[in-house]
Amino acid sequence: MNVTARIVADKIEAYLRHQVPLTTLVDWAQQQVMEADFDSSPIRDAAARLGLADVRAFGLTWDDCEQILRSLGFDAKVSIVTTG
Repeated sequence: MNVTARIVADKIEAYLRHQVPLTTLVDWAQQQVMEADFDSSPIRDAAARLGLADVRAFGLTWDDCEQILRSLGFDAKVSIVTTG
């Protein structure tokens, strides 16, 4: 599989929207690093960083996600909406 910046960004977005748990994101990233082809080094580096997110020393903060997305050419934006 050829991993693009859009694919990585979509995975991060799904995580931030609570559509997938961190463990799923990490498993996906680790598998891609081992098996996939990447369009560029920044994309491979982003997947490698996500693959380490389950290690306590690394974790995955909002700032981390924002930085990864920025390195891939995306901006993260937050919307606050009422739940009622």
